[in-house]
Amino acid sequence: MRAMLLILAQDLRRRSKDSTLLVFAIVLPLGMAFMFDLVIGGSEGPVAARYGAVGASPFPSSPALPPVVPVASEQEARELVERGRLDAVFVTGPGSIHVIGSVDAPIAVQVAREIAESAALPLRGPPPIEIVEDATAATRELDPATHHAAGSAVFFMFFAVLFGFTGLYAERSAGTLVRLLAAPVPRASVAAGKLLSGLLAALAGMAVLVGATSLLMGARWGHPAGVAALCVACVLAAMGLSAFVASFARTAEQAATWQSVMATAFGLLGGSFFPVSSWFVQLTPHHWFLRGLADLHGGASPLPSLAVLLGVAALTLPFAAKLVRA
Repeated sequence: MRAMLLILAQDLRRRSKDSTLLVFAIVLPLGMAFMFDLVIGGSEGPVAARYGAVGASPFPSSPALPPVVPVASEQEARELVERGRLDAVFVTGPGSIHVIGSVDAPIAVQVAREIAESAALPLRGPPPIEIVEDATAATRELDPATHHAAGSAVFFMFFAVLFGFTGLYAERSAGTLVRLLAAPVPRASVAAGKLLSGLLAALAGMAVLVGATSLLMGARWGHPAGVAALCVACVLAAMGLSAFVASFARTAEQAATWQSVMATAFGLLGGSFFPVSSWFVQLTPHHWFLRGLADLHGGASPLPSLAVLLGVAALTLPFAAKLVRA
């Protein structure tokens, strides 16, 4: 135990002086979160889109949604859209609904298309379609500021974790790892000390990001205990996956390259910066971390997300032992 604590203290002292780790753990994710919040916006006000309708409007009535302007005819609708007066117009006819949209407002047109498709369901005849609405669906979604903050944090956390494993290759090349293993120190203590230093460094970075984005961006992460559990589980999963990838590398450069590819692919496909509608998203820790936060936001239990993240960690962390060898 004493040997493990000495290794842990030495590693933490070395990591505290690593400016690259500081950049990837705090500076980049915080800057990225601010940039996305500034560019995309973090307000929860009404949708900034202009809609019209020829005939009955399929748009649901809600104060959070923009009003729908009545339009006399389809010809007038096309003129208003072409002149940029409206982003999209619903044209309701006998048994059909279609949308006339502006090429300059793709997001508003996509929203209008989805609303039209939903409204057209009752017009499509048998077999009857029953839609069961989840009353908590609206609340089990992260607001933009929180999603930007959490997505950036988990994306760059994977890069921060990889420095610990590439550092093992550097120690092996310098001969310090060989001398450490030659000392009367159990190999398990060496592995545990190295892993704990990486865990604490990543968690410290996550804690700073949670606090900074909450104070400066108004991000609402959720109950502190639930957020802490998700952060620990996600860091463990990230460490396990990084160890799994690094265990097949022969050099520090090769390990860093493979880990960077994994971190980037999982981050983009896991919905760190924008929603991804694919089955593959459920194979990424990023998705389960964000889903757990959304469950906390909606008052649901994050236990399913925690179980997946801890399961990934349990399957992959044993590969870290392979890295701690002479």
